[in-house]
Amino acid sequence: TAALAAAFDTPVSTHCAPSLGVHVGCAVRAQQHLEYFHDHVHIEQALFGGAPPEEDACLAPDPDRPGLGLDFKRQDAERYAV
Repeated sequence: TAALAAAFDTPVSTHCAPSLGVHVGCAVRAQQHLEYFHDHVHIEQALFGGAPPEEDACLAPDPDRPGLGLDFKRQDAERYAV
């Protein structure tokens, strides 16, 4: 998708899950927007350690954390198990 967008000089926007989309945005030259809903961010921060903080309307992955930089907070998530 990113290559097709670049071929037609069309911007790309990531949808939902800003902690995941920030990595895509860093890899895609045509990235223009990162969808940022406060309810998604609240869920990410409640269930995952290492979610990137918003600073001056920007997100950036932590280069010192491996992979997506997220740690699942299993103990915090247990109350939602069904």
